[in-house]
Amino acid sequence: MLQVRIARKAQEALDIVTLELAPVEGEHLPAFSAGSHIDVEIRPGLVRQYSLCNDPTEKHRYLIGVLRDPGSRGGSVAVHDELQEGQVIHISPPRNHFALTQAPHSLLLAGGIGVTPILCMAERLAQIGSDFEMHYCSRSPERMAFRQRIAQSGYAGHVHEHFDDGDPAQKLDLPTVLDAQPAGTHLYVCGPAGFIDFVSATAEQKGWGKERIHFEYFAAKAVDTSDDGSFEVQVASTGKVYTIGRDDSIVSVLAEDGVEITTSCEQGICGACITRVLQGQPDHRDQVLTDQERNEENWFTPCCSRSLTPKLVLDI
Repeated sequence: MLQVRIARKAQEALDIVTLELAPVEGEHLPAFSAGSHIDVEIRPGLVRQYSLCNDPTEKHRYLIGVLRDPGSRGGSVAVHDELQEGQVIHISPPRNHFALTQAPHSLLLAGGIGVTPILCMAERLAQIGSDFEMHYCSRSPERMAFRQRIAQSGYAGHVHEHFDDGDPAQKLDLPTVLDAQPAGTHLYVCGPAGFIDFVSATAEQKGWGKERIHFEYFAAKAVDTSDDGSFEVQVASTGKVYTIGRDDSIVSVLAEDGVEITTSCEQGICGACITRVLQGQPDHRDQVLTDQERNEENWFTPCCSRSLTPKLVLDI
């Protein structure tokens, strides 16, 4: 974990604050790429993930934006109410499961606070001269974070704003937007789960291949656990076998015996715990891995995923 100081806390929009994080020691923070996120220890035992939304060429600071969500598990409320300028907190180094790929054209779609990684992508694409188009959807103008920053940028002409409470003519017409994209366009979407699902499903209906649709969830989807049963997990390095009960997680059972797997969100959205499966078929319940990473590279998230076979053998 890294120690950083909250150099600035600012009200960015209605119910949205930004935190500027500066290094406590040295002049630079670890480099990051557009789409990266960090774990933030808000207080001991309370860790949440937030996307970095500053220029990815900057090394002297990280910038995150946090929506106050009373329906959340408490992290966002604590950021708004407890964290203060000048306070020293711990964060993880950046990691990226929502990275830009090389494409002739990129379509960026942001819903609400999902603009944080999308904004970083827009700035990176503008820097390297790559062609892109960005659509930013919000409930209302006063809830739209970074609006002034976008308006003053050199890529403002690439950005289209859409408001739920605005004139119907300005609302996002997703089918039309998708149809207008040039061949080979890659789509990146972040925001509430319903927004991501709508965009992804519409794109697939329009014939977009899954390899061209990239997304990042901020919270785990609800999973039906009524049919969950027990299964076994074997640690390849020791050969020891553990029984995972229907109400247990793999990481919790292994931790009880001193087998530690790094975790953070424990919901399958951050990627901190990704582990390779050597034998068996996982029941994937994450929102971070691609089909290729699951099926060809045999990765899974033991914080929330389970097994479709009687036993999993893990590469730990």
